[in-house]
Amino acid sequence: MSKRFLEGSVLFVSILKWSLLAALVGVVVGCATAIFLKLLDLSISVTSPYRYYFFLLPVALFLSTLLVQYLAPEAKGHGTEKVIEAIHKRFGRINPAVVPVKLVATIITLALGGAAGKEGPCAQIGAGLSSIIASFLKFDNKDRRKLVICGISSGFAAVFGTPIAGAMFGLEVLFVGGVLYDVLLPSFIAGIVGYQITTYLGITYFHEPLRFVPMFSSFFFIKVCLSGLFFGFCSFLFIEILRFFEHLSERIRLWAPFKGLIGGASLVLLSLIFSTTYLGLGLDTIKSVLEGGHIARGAFLLKMLFTSITLSFGGSGGIVTPIFFIGATSGNFFANIFGLDSTIFSAIGMVSLLAGAANTPISASIMAIELFGASVAPYAAVSCVISFLMTGHRSVYPSQVLTISKSPSIKIQRFKGLDESEDIFIRPRPKSIIGFVAKTINKIKKK
Repeated sequence: MSKRFLEGSVLFVSILKWSLLAALVGVVVGCATAIFLKLLDLSISVTSPYRYYFFLLPVALFLSTLLVQYLAPEAKGHGTEKVIEAIHKRFGRINPAVVPVKLVATIITLALGGAAGKEGPCAQIGAGLSSIIASFLKFDNKDRRKLVICGISSGFAAVFGTPIAGAMFGLEVLFVGGVLYDVLLPSFIAGIVGYQITTYLGITYFHEPLRFVPMFSSFFFIKVCLSGLFFGFCSFLFIEILRFFEHLSERIRLWAPFKGLIGGASLVLLSLIFSTTYLGLGLDTIKSVLEGGHIARGAFLLKMLFTSITLSFGGSGGIVTPIFFIGATSGNFFANIFGLDSTIFSAIGMVSLLAGAANTPISASIMAIELFGASVAPYAAVSCVISFLMTGHRSVYPSQVLTISKSPSIKIQRFKGLDESEDIFIRPRPKSIIGFVAKTINKIKKK
């Protein structure tokens, strides 16, 4: 029997095996995601009619922190970060208690006004269920890790309503500048199946194909490039604000649930000063802005503040939905300042913030096609890549592993988590503008 025949047989069996496993994961995670989303919608519909429902935010963050701290510490924060950490440090081994605890804690947080998202919990629930399946099938560490990544992809695809972009996001979010190609096929299958299951179970999604996109011109293309720089700066700012409040919370020496009371009270006060627009998921605001509606110019900055406080002081929920809000409203701000079409730049901003803040330019570009249509894709892709580069070596997910440097003039520690790679050295390159800037910055650092 020839080696080529044996190789083909092994590959055929491997493809069949992982196609079936991925489909199984897609069905399980799709059903779990649908249950979570229906319960979340039900809970929000119960609380939202009451004008001052957000006054219970201190209680919500207190209960959320209490549940997580004593039942499943791995469920802390915005979900996806803990899943990335589990993939890189524990081969995807996740405590089964994470699934119910994350579901309940997130519903409590969002139903009472916490500024967070719903995708992180879906990714964590998907990963947790996949880990349970891997344990039942007695998988080794390598196969467990692969199956858990399928669960993440399925969770993202099912909650976004974008099967390809969601599946790709689950792969791309693990590394900065790298993708695990051996998990590509099962992740896509899990994502597509998960999306189809949730759709079959009655979950509906927001898609807003743009009715008009200008014809290509050098002038319009320059505007898109400039918007990419702006969205990259917004991504950078959001990451730093989030990091500031996380450090602030760590410095407060109190029992964790009491921190939840402080964070909740702060959100109530901010809502009375500004508006309740920045609480909760903010999906109505995102939809309004994408349809050309008006919003306060500083809306994207206020959403950064509300989200950072929620997630740093005990709230449970995702971070991508707030990123969409910040991206859409910052795009609206950019368009209004320069007299541009707010609908187009809100759409571009929505995916560009995701590319920059999460280091996922490929999945963000694909998402632009799935959400807004192919006509905006070339412009969105350019803005996404610029935003990704502008953010530098930082992320809303500090456990992401660095595989590339975003500039040949910057030396980084490759194959380490962003939270472990604080020592970033700017390498002087002679006879270049970058070299001059690098020398100046290094001199300042030495002083």
